[in-house]
Amino acid sequence: MNIQSDNFQPIETDYEDFRNSVGTMDQSGKRKWVFPRKPKGKYTNYRNYLSYLLLALFFGLPFIKVNNNPIFLFNVIDRRFFIFGQPFYLQDFFILALGAVTSVIFVMLFTVVFGRIFCGWLCPQTIFMESVFRKIEYWIEGDRNKQMKLDRQEWDAEKIRKRLTKWTLFALISVIITNVMFMYIVGYEEVFKIITEGPVDHSLKFLGMIGFAIAFYFTFAWLREQVCTLVCPYGRLQGVLIDKQTINVYYDFKRGENRSKWRNNEDRKAVGKGDCIDCHQCVVVCPTGIDIRNGQQLECVNCTACIDACDEIMEKVGLPKGLIRYATEAEIENQEKFKFTSRMKATAAFLCLLIGFLGFLMYDRGTMEAKFIKPAGSTFFVKNGKITNSFIYTLLNKTNEKKVLTLKVVAPQNGEIDFFGPNTIILKGDQILKGNINITFPEKEIQFSKQNMTIGVFDEKGEMVDSFETIFEGPFKLLL
Repeated sequence: MNIQSDNFQPIETDYEDFRNSVGTMDQSGKRKWVFPRKPKGKYTNYRNYLSYLLLALFFGLPFIKVNNNPIFLFNVIDRRFFIFGQPFYLQDFFILALGAVTSVIFVMLFTVVFGRIFCGWLCPQTIFMESVFRKIEYWIEGDRNKQMKLDRQEWDAEKIRKRLTKWTLFALISVIITNVMFMYIVGYEEVFKIITEGPVDHSLKFLGMIGFAIAFYFTFAWLREQVCTLVCPYGRLQGVLIDKQTINVYYDFKRGENRSKWRNNEDRKAVGKGDCIDCHQCVVVCPTGIDIRNGQQLECVNCTACIDACDEIMEKVGLPKGLIRYATEAEIENQEKFKFTSRMKATAAFLCLLIGFLGFLMYDRGTMEAKFIKPAGSTFFVKNGKITNSFIYTLLNKTNEKKVLTLKVVAPQNGEIDFFGPNTIILKGDQILKGNINITFPEKEIQFSKQNMTIGVFDEKGEMVDSFETIFEGPFKLLL
C-alpha cells in the first residue's frame, strides 16, 4: 500500500482503557465526566452553520409580528395561541392535537429511515450544549487535555477563577434563555414588564422564570450528555425503530479491522491489518463518550464529530476517507454503495403527505366560528300568533381582518331576528363578541315542540362564513 505520509505520528491523548468501560460510566458504576476534544471538519462546520441559524431564529422570532400578532405564542395560562401570526383558540385544540400526533408519526418514520440525525443536528439540547455552553467552556478552560488537567489540579487561584467565570456565564446565559423562552409563552412585552417592574409585582411569574433558569443551568452545567443517554425518551425509542436499512453514523468494521497502531512505511493490507490505526480520535471527540467502533449504540446522537476526526486522520496517513461515515448496516456488511431504496422513497413521500395534511388542517380551520345558545332557564313565549325564543350568540373572528356580519335564519324559512342593537355586527380581527337576539316564527311554521333550526353568519359580500344548528322551542302539539 502506498502511504503518502512517512512522518505521521498519532496524536498523543490522555485516555483510559476505553474498551473496558461505558463512555459516561466506569466499571464501578460511577459517572465518568466526559471531556470531548473540540471537533473540526466539514460536518462540524455544517452543524455550526445550522446551529447559528436555529439560535438566531430562537432569539429573534419572539420579536417578529405578523399583522400585529406574534408569529409564535403559546400562552396556556390566558389561552392565547398564535402560529405563524394566525390566532388559534380552544375550539381549534383538536387541530393542535392532531398536529402533535402527526409530529410524533413524522419523527418515528423519520427515525426509521434517517436514524437519530435529529438529535445531533436539530435538538435544542445539542444545539445549546455544543454551540453555546461547550464553546464557552473551550474559550475559558481550553481543549480536552487542558480541561482534564484543570479538573485534576487542586483548587488554586487559577482553577477558582476559571470555574467561577464559567459558572457565572452559564448562569447568565441560562437566565437569558429562560427569558426568551417565556417570550414564547406571554410575549416579549410582558417579559420586559416583569423585568422593569420587578419581582414584587409579578412574584409567581418571576419564581417560575427563576425555576426554569435553575433547570437550564443544572442541565447544561452538570447533567449534560446524561439528558441524551438516560433522560430523553426519544433516545430510548430509537433503539426499537432502526434496522439494517436505517441511515446512521457507522464504523466500517470490514475495512477497519484488524485495528493496529500506525507504523510508517508498512503495507498494512499485506500483513492483515485494517485501516483503523487505533488512534482513539473518534472516541475523544465524542460528546457522549462512546466508541463508535463498538457498533451502533443508543448513546450515539449522530453528531458526526467522529466522522470529521477519522477523516482528518485518514487524510494524514494517506488512506481513503469514510472509515466512519453515514451509512446503513446493510451497506457496511455487504460493502455496497449506498442506495436510496424504494422503502426510503416511500417513507419520504409519506412524510411529505403528513406535513401537507398538517398544513391543510391549519389552513382549513375556518375564518369564523359562531354559537347560538339559549339562556339557562329561558323558554319561548307566544304573542300575536308568533313564537319567540331568546338566544345568546358568540362570534369569534379567527382572522386578523375586520369582519362586517349579518345573521339570518337559514332553515326553516320565515324566521325573523330581532337584535338588541344594530342589525349589522362589526367584528375586529382576533375578536370575540357576545350578544343577545330574539328569533321569531309564525306559530303555524313550528310543527314540533323542539324544532331543528340553522342560523347562518354572512359577510358583507353575502357569503355564509359559518352556520350553527340549534333548537327552536314551541308549544307542544298533538299530531293526529
